[in-house]
Amino acid sequence: MSRLYMMVTITDRNRKKKFEEFYKKNEHMVFFTTLGRGTANSEMLDYFGLEESEKVVILSVVTEETWKKLRREMIVKMQIDVPGTGIAFIVPLSSIGGEKTLHFLIQSEKFEREEESTLKETEYELLVAIANQGCIDTVMDVARSVGAGGGTVIHAKGTGMETAEKFLGVSLAAEKEIILIVTRKKQKNAIMKAMMEQTGLASKEKTIIFSLPVTSTVGLRMYIDEMDMDEMDMDEEEKDR
Repeated sequence: MSRLYMMVTITDRNRKKKFEEFYKKNEHMVFFTTLGRGTANSEMLDYFGLEESEKVVILSVVTEETWKKLRREMIVKMQIDVPGTGIAFIVPLSSIGGEKTLHFLIQSEKFEREEESTLKETEYELLVAIANQGCIDTVMDVARSVGAGGGTVIHAKGTGMETAEKFLGVSLAAEKEIILIVTRKKQKNAIMKAMMEQTGLASKEKTIIFSLPVTSTVGLRMYIDEMDMDEMDMDEEEKDR
């Protein structure tokens, strides 16, 4: 059986087109591209004779078999293991919002579903929601209505959107917003369901959503404490009845 992963590729912006062509040549058609910047200090850059570079970050969903194939090809053809060329890594997915979304993200890749979560002991999940540009407020309002806290937004450009109609029955805009939300695992299903029903593929937002396991967190205490207090208040109300 296969597992699904989010694959992250980070390389210099001047290699963006080469990597896009490389993925398409290997029939890896759907990915989302955003921009970043390297953070190496000047002493390190001087030591290696490098210049500070702007980066491109490419996000996509792959099966285990596809990762093995791409990894091998990236080493041989893209020379990604040469220092300063780039890096690629994968993170296991725990769930994807809907069969249509699954088929669109992996396209023609072979996939046999296995158990939902790879890391069952995790308490938190990272929700990754990909929506059409300009729809952030609506998507976040829906997420908050079922218990989500704040989110972080990344602007990205989607590649392979022209094939969306074949798999999803709808057309998708290339300009996308990626919303990252960390939430408790027990709240994940309610948030994903609300997003799919209210801002999903049948809506103008055209939200695609999946989740990744989070092994540890810091900085969520105030939000979690408030959630615990709300749950305790609800329990007390039930007892009074």
